[in-house]
Amino acid sequence: MFDTAELSASALRHWPIWFVTATLVVAAVIDGYQLKVPNWITFPMIVSGWIYSVTFYGWEGLGWSLVGTMVGLALLLPAYAVGGMGAGDVKLLAGVGAWIWTHDTLYSFCWSAIFGGVIAVGMVAYRKAWHKHGAQFVHIVNEVVTIRDPNKLSAIAAERKPRMFLLPYGIPIAIGTIFYFVMTGMLI
Repeated sequence: MFDTAELSASALRHWPIWFVTATLVVAAVIDGYQLKVPNWITFPMIVSGWIYSVTFYGWEGLGWSLVGTMVGLALLLPAYAVGGMGAGDVKLLAGVGAWIWTHDTLYSFCWSAIFGGVIAVGMVAYRKAWHKHGAQFVHIVNEVVTIRDPNKLSAIAAERKPRMFLLPYGIPIAIGTIFYFVMTGMLI
């Protein structure tokens, strides 16, 4: 039977995770419609994670929150540097890191990458464009290996972007992170 009192008590106990979950859902919906995660979501998420951490865990908590933020940035920054991802997606994972710190951010990233890969394969399969996207993938990997200059790679990616079928990566970040929260019992 459904116990609302227990659910309420659990939500109160785990309110930071519920806050991150709600923020990720909003970011994913906006990214799905606009192909952009806006700064009015990402920056307050990052700063509020720092404030939460210092308020409830002191200066040590702030330190862990800052490290989590840097880990979130570092995990997606290479993809952003070569034009494979938007800045909003990078800042969204940094916001996750500000709230759940390093260890959980790493797992969140891993699950997000798995779901992102599945969604990308599904998008290509739906469009029946295996050859086009396979050739494009090989071409991009070849550029990364031969050019190696992030500025040049970014310029090439910006030029190619209007012709690409884009994956709003805020969606896999939300799905992967929330999946991780459910699997580890962090939402309950």
